[in-house]
Amino acid sequence: MIPVSEALRRILDALPPVPAETVSLPEAWNRVLAAPVAARLTQPPADVSAMDGYAVRAAEAVEGASLAVTGAAPAGHPFAGTVGPGEAVRIFTGGFVPEGADGILLQEDATAEGGRVTVRETVRPGRWIRRRGLDFAAGEELLSPGRRLTARDIGLAAAANHPWLAVHRRPRIGILATGDEIALPGDPLPPGGIVSSNAHALAALVRGAGGDPIILPIVADDSTAIAMAARAAEGCDLLATTGGASVGEHDLVQSALGPQGFALDFWRIAMRPGKPLIWGHLRGVPLLGLPGNPVSALVCGVLFLRPAIARLAGLPAGPAPTRLARLGRALPENDRREDYLRASLEATGADLPVATPFAAQDSSMLKTLARADALVLRAPHAPALAAGETVEIIDLAALGV
Repeated sequence: MIPVSEALRRILDALPPVPAETVSLPEAWNRVLAAPVAARLTQPPADVSAMDGYAVRAAEAVEGASLAVTGAAPAGHPFAGTVGPGEAVRIFTGGFVPEGADGILLQEDATAEGGRVTVRETVRPGRWIRRRGLDFAAGEELLSPGRRLTARDIGLAAAANHPWLAVHRRPRIGILATGDEIALPGDPLPPGGIVSSNAHALAALVRGAGGDPIILPIVADDSTAIAMAARAAEGCDLLATTGGASVGEHDLVQSALGPQGFALDFWRIAMRPGKPLIWGHLRGVPLLGLPGNPVSALVCGVLFLRPAIARLAGLPAGPAPTRLARLGRALPENDRREDYLRASLEATGADLPVATPFAAQDSSMLKTLARADALVLRAPHAPALAAGETVEIIDLAALGV
């Protein structure tokens, strides 16, 4: 068995980002940028007024001065002339500051009458003027590749005059559930059967991580059926299987795919839940074989599938982020496997939240996982811990899982 960190490193090292595609701005939200975005213009393109008022020569706009109003400069309609001695130009927010002016007299600090304006508060040079290029200059790189685009980024790209952006396409993740005993939700159950939850849970995880899930038909524990179904994943960027990864005679993923060109990298990880995990390539398609137990499949999805999708999507990828919490109940010494305990999380107003592992941690219990807020991490051979001690957790809600 290899440690979790080594397994994740091998997976990420084997995954290049998927190719880029060009999409319109409305389609670019939450996608990963594949090329730099440089400004196509300077913003603002000229000195503009930040307020409604009058463009003036500051040296003359002292309290009590009277200036002749010679024109107007609303936004989108620049004043064609120059502000000369003893003159002012009516200006509005966003209007270009006319040549000759170096300050803005606010309209609330002025009294206008009969084509003239009287200054009621002395104007400071440069006050209320947004200088040309205050936001960005033409040619300046505004957004760098590898960034997941937010609404703020989309607004910036639009302001920089980009109607289209180059982004990595969403990774296509095939999901193949195996087992004689499973059926789709709503379908008749076979004798001794159970409802398949893994494919749908993993599809939701894939979608939340920025991938496109492709749920393949359930296949029985039959080598020929598994091999035929796997061929349907040839157009995928990664194939995730569930079930068939253990050591029983009906756990057939490795034996069924071997004759189809499957090359195994590793199998079995020193972790709980999720020890029987497969990683390799099937005729060039990366294959992640997840355990069949639903909790094991989802925990492995958090630890391995989400980072794999991030790497494929062009994002920096690494272990699931962790934070600290205080333990809500005592825990015994851990064994040789890294442990991920489902736990509730409670904010107490203190420095750290309290994470309380559930008493039952069986890997078949989806209800416990659904009610969990976090996973408490325990290293191999970790010593016994008392309630109140500090532990590392993976915050499931923060990951959107």
